[in-house]
Amino acid sequence: MKNKQTVYQIISVFVSALLIFLAYLNIVGNGTIFKGSMEGETIKCRVIRVTDVQTQNVSGENEFVTVSFKAQALNTSLRGKTIEVLQEIDRSYVFSPKQVEQGDKILVEGYTEGGEMLYYFGDFVRITPLIWLLVIFCVLVIAFSRMQGLKTVVSLAFTCLSVFVVLIPAILNGRNIYFWSIAVCVFITVMTLSIISGFNVKSLCAGIGCICGVLCSGLIVLIMDKFLNMTGLLEEESVYLIQLYPENPINLKAIIFAMIIVGAVGAVMDVSMSISSSLYELRIKSSGITPKELMKSGFTIGRDMMGTMANTLVLAYIGSSLTSVLLLVAYNAGIEQVVNKEMIIAEILQALAGSMGMLLTLPLTSAVCAVIYYRNNPPKGEVFNAR
Repeated sequence: MKNKQTVYQIISVFVSALLIFLAYLNIVGNGTIFKGSMEGETIKCRVIRVTDVQTQNVSGENEFVTVSFKAQALNTSLRGKTIEVLQEIDRSYVFSPKQVEQGDKILVEGYTEGGEMLYYFGDFVRITPLIWLLVIFCVLVIAFSRMQGLKTVVSLAFTCLSVFVVLIPAILNGRNIYFWSIAVCVFITVMTLSIISGFNVKSLCAGIGCICGVLCSGLIVLIMDKFLNMTGLLEEESVYLIQLYPENPINLKAIIFAMIIVGAVGAVMDVSMSISSSLYELRIKSSGITPKELMKSGFTIGRDMMGTMANTLVLAYIGSSLTSVLLLVAYNAGIEQVVNKEMIIAEILQALAGSMGMLLTLPLTSAVCAVIYYRNNPPKGEVFNAR
């Protein structure tokens, strides 16, 4: 039985990869995920030494600094060669970068001006430390959980791919955001449960409960949209987003829908799997328990879970927008003005819709477990088989 489940899980990995690939081809075709284009060439470099620093004083203050330095190219056709680079720092600009130092890894932008190739500082390379942190995370997960940890890493990779390779290109290519966000959530649920837990009634019940809970969250968002009069213009980026395609603008209210259900699917899946697994064990150990008692036990278990899981969602949303909340509180006179801002309304809606989706997942999963576990009707101690 265990070997059979392993085969099923391996098949799930290949099927998941194939589905992502086919969805990508359907959405992007022969194009690319990224829609932008750059006039110059981006080169990854390492700073060798700073050769000159010039400061222009304006009104007696140091406001404009020009740094000349040599850098060694680490990629492209210039790999290994040394180039002259300029860094221009406007001190009056609040987001001005720090001055480069020897050994820094940076991105350099190359432009042709007057027939001559000139190189300017673009940004510091930040992705490399994150890659190492990701590697450490994956190693720790696999070290602590072994094979289960490896399954977790694989499912996490597919989750990220489904969002960045399918959902985001679908939005940018003018596809139906409601459909693709629901499709991605269903895929994440089925893929994660099949790879991590295998094909069994526990995964089946958890999957049904999770999908129903996520759909409930989405339905709540659609209902509340009728009363909240939201435009979808939550922040400055929303304005740029709607101006990307003036002839066929992106539906910003649909973006809020996608944002909420994608943000809720992980927590809802956690709740549904915990309920399904707990009731599975209870059904195995107590063969005389009735469906009504099993469902009641699910409600009891769920009540203990709900408090902490709701806190998890609310605190995650507050933490992700803490900077914006601080600014709104600082520049507004009262709590009513702050809460009435559309950006804050969207965060509150996200927290409430996600929490209500989790809350509704508890009875839905418990009811599904009571029906399906008794349909199999195994003797005490026998493992359930998916049918």
